[in-house]
Amino acid sequence: MPNNIQRFRKFVQDMTALVARRAGDEPALLDEGEKLLRELVTHDDWLPEEFARPSADSYRQYLLHCDPLERFSVVSFVWQPGQKTPVHDHTVWGLVGVMRGEELCEEYAVERPMRVTGTHRVRPGDVDRVSPRIGDVHVVSNAARDRTAISIHVYGANIGAVRRHTFDPASGAPREFVSGYHNSLTPNLWDRSREARPAT
Repeated sequence: MPNNIQRFRKFVQDMTALVARRAGDEPALLDEGEKLLRELVTHDDWLPEEFARPSADSYRQYLLHCDPLERFSVVSFVWQPGQKTPVHDHTVWGLVGVMRGEELCEEYAVERPMRVTGTHRVRPGDVDRVSPRIGDVHVVSNAARDRTAISIHVYGANIGAVRRHTFDPASGAPREFVSGYHNSLTPNLWDRSREARPAT
């Protein structure tokens, strides 16, 4: 069972420092944040099982951490085969790192009707980027037919509370939505008691 929560704590600390240091410089933030996220998702020993559970109903979106000032949030997405998002936007910058399985990303142009402008696969250890500046509208799905996929997302806001949009592919018509989260508790990053206790 994964238990190396120290790895995730270090990531949160590094992202907090990065967001403070690179506020207002999105290209630099994405470049440096991609390196941090890639390092995190190339290790699969830290995500607690309760934030990696799939559901037959739909993909799951679990909040792992939200910055106290809501400058960024970290979310695990868990997908069973066949599950996918609607066409949607984010309205903020984002980084998506695949940790297990493989995801398919279809990018869309917002026009009437909408059209796919590109398709790519995101494999374990890969990190994808989104933002209104570089491209923000897509569909994401589990690319495999026989296994669960898990990706770790970092967004430039408390993404579950952001008013965003889904789009009707035929008409391009937007519809406002707020995604929320599928969990009410987050991992306890700050219980360092076992590390602090003297060795016996």
